[in-house]
Amino acid sequence: MISLHSLAHLRDLPASTWDAFVPADQPFLRHAFLSALEDSGSVSRQTGWAAEHLVLERDGEVRALLPAYRKWHSFGEYVFDHGWADACERAGIAYYPKLLGAVPFSPVTGPRLLSRSPEDSQLVLQALPEYLTKGQLSSAHINFTEPELDPLISAQPGWLERLGCQFHWQNRNYRDFQDFLDTLTSRKRKQMRKEREQVAGQGIVFDRFTGAELTQVQWDFIYRCYANTYAVRGRAPYLTREFFSLIGERMPEAIHVVIARQGSRDVAMALSLLGDQTLYGRYWGCLDEFDRLHFETCFYQGMDVAIEKGIGRFDAGAQGEHKLIRGFEPVITRSWHYLLHPGLRKAVEDFLREERDGVLAYAEQARTLLPYRITE
Repeated sequence: MISLHSLAHLRDLPASTWDAFVPADQPFLRHAFLSALEDSGSVSRQTGWAAEHLVLERDGEVRALLPAYRKWHSFGEYVFDHGWADACERAGIAYYPKLLGAVPFSPVTGPRLLSRSPEDSQLVLQALPEYLTKGQLSSAHINFTEPELDPLISAQPGWLERLGCQFHWQNRNYRDFQDFLDTLTSRKRKQMRKEREQVAGQGIVFDRFTGAELTQVQWDFIYRCYANTYAVRGRAPYLTREFFSLIGERMPEAIHVVIARQGSRDVAMALSLLGDQTLYGRYWGCLDEFDRLHFETCFYQGMDVAIEKGIGRFDAGAQGEHKLIRGFEPVITRSWHYLLHPGLRKAVEDFLREERDGVLAYAEQARTLLPYRITE
């Protein structure tokens, strides 16, 4: 017997059951991370993110999982569909609530349908249209999927693919940062050296910590820095202070924090999560303005860590041109969308067809601006 049901709280499923489906390179999909979002109040009905994780069972055995949320807005997703929602409002079509398969506030590519087999993933996809209708949901969106999902989901009628572009740094077995610099053009090599020297010239040094080494006082500082990145834009932060303590308790081995210090005063931080193949730069903030400090704390320190730990890829988050000129290469991202309303689906399909060409052209153009020396 096959059944598809949802969980309103991740704590209703044992961590061992959930994590058995999670690859080692995906700290964001771990029970510890997702449950910390819920238990801290960072995601809730009040914040517009009601957990609705889908569980496929066959003969009483869990066979597939989709971390998912019922949403009443489109904030914190990094795949922007506000225009679709606005068009629906003008046409008198209800766009919210919708179902989002994603990691909240984390534009990180990874598996979304966690399953025992492709057949189990297919069963979830086949059941989704009826699930949406019964749940009075307008649509399903699965963001930042791995390419391996493409053939499965494209075989299902009605799903639309959307492309995006991020910038990731590849560690090509560099011995040290200088070894990386030697692969760049002379002008870019000098620019990066100068940026690092400017930070050091302001008397700023860097301390590194694992999650187990951080005190609650340091977590207070980390949260102040994180919240300040939103305050300067007049916005409230997505994450609560409690979230940071919870991930520190539940997954300390996956946490890497760089704290910038000037004299005896901490002034900035960058928090990353560690997979077995990828360093994920996630949260950053500073309490004062310092020339070039953002580039050093968020990018160069991360490169140093990846080189020292032998990590092959550094994903420093969304957005990009400032990463591009520092050696971060364009990477195509994917999301998939299923819209119940036929008129909306056709309009979005036409939009995505045009957008796709633009994204691919942008990534190709970006690649020509990389700072690497051309070698025969």
